[in-house]
Amino acid sequence: MPTITGAHTIIYSKSAEADRAFLRDIFGLPHVDVGHGWLIFAVPPAEVAVHPSEENNIHEFYLITEDVRALVDDLTKRGVKCTPPHDQGWGVLTQVKLPGGGNVGVYEPRHERPTFSQPSPGASPKQKASNPKQKVSSLKRKVSRLKRKPQKRSARPR
Repeated sequence: MPTITGAHTIIYSKSAEADRAFLRDIFGLPHVDVGHGWLIFAVPPAEVAVHPSEENNIHEFYLITEDVRALVDDLTKRGVKCTPPHDQGWGVLTQVKLPGGGNVGVYEPRHERPTFSQPSPGASPKQKASNPKQKVSSLKRKVSRLKRKPQKRSARPR
């Protein structure tokens, strides 16, 4: 069976050219020009989570950083508007204002992070935690979450 080799995320924007320049010049993401200034950006390893919801076809996009407060400080010095970092329990989150008027979430995760490698044929696709210490703190958070009431939609703010 063919395996998934990546993910393609789309950000819709009223000012796509300005937002492409932001991703290229401010975040410094590597990119290719596939013609006529249409840039496709490489992003670091990604993860996908499925949250319970009363609606389908709702998708969110977040970039991940190791130090969200330092990122906000750096972006603010460069004239980029960011919301104050907010501790969500699962991570520290900010919203970064894009030139086109939209926002992109950036967070510093506190949850266990999966690692990815192409599975060999017939192997189980389950991946191990990237860090044993993360595994212990992840289990503690899971137990804590089980004690809370479930929400109707994603725990992440809009």
